Amino acid sequence: MYDADRPFSGRKSDNTNNTDVWQAIATTANELIFVTMKISLPASSPLTDDSFIYGAATAAFQIEGAADTRLPCIWDTFCAKPGTISDGSDGQVACDHINRWQEDLDLIEHLNVDAYRFSVSWPRVMHADGSPNPEGLAFYVALLDRLAEKNIKAFVTLYHWDLPQHLEDAGGWQNRATAYQFQQYADLVSRTFGDRVYSYATLNEPFCSAYLGYEVGIHAPGIADQKAGRAAAHHLLLAHGLAMDVLRKNSPNSLNGIVLNMSPGYGRTDSRADQEAAALAEDFLFHWYAEPLFNGRYPARALAHIPDSAHPPVQPGDMEIIAQPIDFLGLNYYTRGIYHADPDTGFGETVPEGAPITEMGWEVYPQGLTDLLVGLNSRYQLPPVFITENGAAMADTLTDGQVHDDSRVDYFQTHLQAVHNAVEQGVDVQGYFAWSLMDNFEWALGYEKRFGIVHVDYDTQVRTIKDSGKALADFFGNRTQKTT
Repeated sequence: MYDADRPFSGRKSDNTNNTDVWQAIATTANELIFVTMKISLPASSPLTDDSFIYGAATAAFQIEGAADTRLPCIWDTFCAKPGTISDGSDGQVACDHINRWQEDLDLIEHLNVDAYRFSVSWPRVMHADGSPNPEGLAFYVALLDRLAEKNIKAFVTLYHWDLPQHLEDAGGWQNRATAYQFQQYADLVSRTFGDRVYSYATLNEPFCSAYLGYEVGIHAPGIADQKAGRAAAHHLLLAHGLAMDVLRKNSPNSLNGIVLNMSPGYGRTDSRADQEAAALAEDFLFHWYAEPLFNGRYPARALAHIPDSAHPPVQPGDMEIIAQPIDFLGLNYYTRGIYHADPDTGFGETVPEGAPITEMGWEVYPQGLTDLLVGLNSRYQLPPVFITENGAAMADTLTDGQVHDDSRVDYFQTHLQAVHNAVEQGVDVQGYFAWSLMDNFEWALGYEKRFGIVHVDYDTQVRTIKDSGKALADFFGNRTQKTT
């Protein structure tokens, strides 16, 4: 049985003990009343009602560390290849969350959130032969129980990119069998967690897993092949559908769905060619995942854009499995795409000159979130929507124990307003999660980019709530009680 008061075995990142770290956290948390910039919405907005769910989000590989207490995953292998990670780092320690999870949950509580979105590490909870890893499962059960004690809803993501390496060795997401192994994993987790989970997302951003990982090769496992990418996408979607079957059986009272990332496309000019390029880009990159989920087919425009040899390996019955009803759609939004016609590739992307951008080089464009929500609501019969990730990497500086990230506060203000505007136009949005709870391992960019509303000193693991975290905590904590 996992001892909730015992640090999880695994390599430490430094000699700082948890008590010292928590004292730093507590000091910062007690300063939440000193909010330099406030976030506000119209008093009548549904987003100011306490029935609207607010939270912060993380992912296992990005924060957990303790890599020696789980099986290797594809990101361990990818990080070990020279030149794949911009700063040469890895996720062996990350934010050391495995050893600091109790303090991190106390920190989350101080942020006044309703919910915490996190992912389960597949290689931490299941052995290579498919049998359970009791210690790994017990870690998450203890975390879930502590969240329940704090009255914080658990939004659990089953797959946030950390495929066990032994499955990749057998073909990974190019292999149809992986979808069925994912179903077994989903069954194990949902049976073990019982009624502790408010919401399950089967997958986080299958676009990134398939397109970035198998089609262009800038994410793990680093394969650059269109046929591989489209096969991976299909098997990920199949895995989603198969997992929905077991979630509906094992956790019928939870909200079960999927999380997609999307960027609305705009033509660089009003020309017909550029407008068509934007529509093609949307279908090729993003509706490739949404169209099967809601309409049971791949977008015809995108299918026509790729050779027959790269068409997805659809078998009879697959689309019915994929397109079964979901309880919610999670949407991750960061920026828009601006496209122009390209005679060779069909579309090319442009970042407008002079536009405000984040440290990722992404344009800050809150109107895109409104347009995305309204457009999806028009194109599909949507279930309730949660904004499961929204945030920005900024050039943060820790000075005298504080991070004054005014630009990030403004980002949250304008994007929450954008969600409000979409709700006013009839979109059923029921929650919003800031990405991310804390600075963490940002995939191929290592530790160079900071998305957190909490600053992490990677040398000492001390957490410091940024001004953006204080502003969100103030906003979350001052909502009106729902009236009936």
